[in-house]
Amino acid sequence: MARTLDDARRWAALGTDLVLRAADGLDGDAFAAPSALPGWTRAHLTAHVAANAEALSNLVHWAATGEVTPMYASPEERAAGIERGPALSAGELTVWLRESAQVLEAGTAALTEEQWRAPVVTAQGRTVPATELPWMRSREVCVHAVDLNAGVTFADLPDDFLAALCADVAAKRATAPGPAVTLRAPHDTWELPGEGEPVLVTAPLPDLAAYLTGRDAGLSAADGTPAPALGPWL
Repeated sequence: MARTLDDARRWAALGTDLVLRAADGLDGDAFAAPSALPGWTRAHLTAHVAANAEALSNLVHWAATGEVTPMYASPEERAAGIERGPALSAGELTVWLRESAQVLEAGTAALTEEQWRAPVVTAQGRTVPATELPWMRSREVCVHAVDLNAGVTFADLPDDFLAALCADVAAKRATAPGPAVTLRAPHDTWELPGEGEPVLVTAPLPDLAAYLTGRDAGLSAADGTPAPALGPWL
C-alpha cells in the first residue's frame, strides 16, 4: 500500500519522539561517544538531525510563501552544522534538537492544501511537492534514532514505516550498480536488479531495513553465505 501524507507525518512525529527521548538521556561524555555512523560522534549526529529540521523548515517556508529558500546555502553550510555539534554542551544540543523540531512541526501544520502541493527543490537537486517533506523527515529521524546508538533499534520502528522505507531504498538502489538481490520479508518482497544471478535474502522486516540502509544486520543468503555487500544508499 502506498504511503500517504498522514502516514509520513505520523512517522516523523514518532521518530522525532524517539530521537528526543534518546538524546535527553545523554550527558556530555555520552554525546562525545561514537554513534553507529563511522566517524561521527553522537554530538555530530544530533547536530545533523537538528540542522536537518532547520533545512526542511526552509523548504516549508518556500512552499508557504513561494520565496526560493534552499535547504542549505552551500555544502559548506551543511558540513558546518554537523561540526557545530561537538562544540555544544549536552543541554545546548538537546535544546537545539527539540526547538528545531518544534519549528518544523509548526510550519508544516500551517500549510494549506495548495501549499502542500507547491514544488520545492531538495539538497540533492530533486524537485518534489511539499508533501514529500514529512517523508524526508521521517526517514531522517527514524533511521538516525537507531544510529544514535542509545537503545533504539529498527525493531522499535513500526512495520508500515519499515515497509515504506524498504520500498523507497530498494527503488533508489535499483538505479545504481550493485549485486542482484531478492529481499523477502514475511509479507513483502523487493528486487534489486544488478550483476549476477539474484541472491535470495530472507529475514524479518527490521533486519532487511537495516541491511538495505547500510546498517549491518549480519544477514545471510539462502545458501548460508553472507548477504552481498551493498554500496552507499544516499
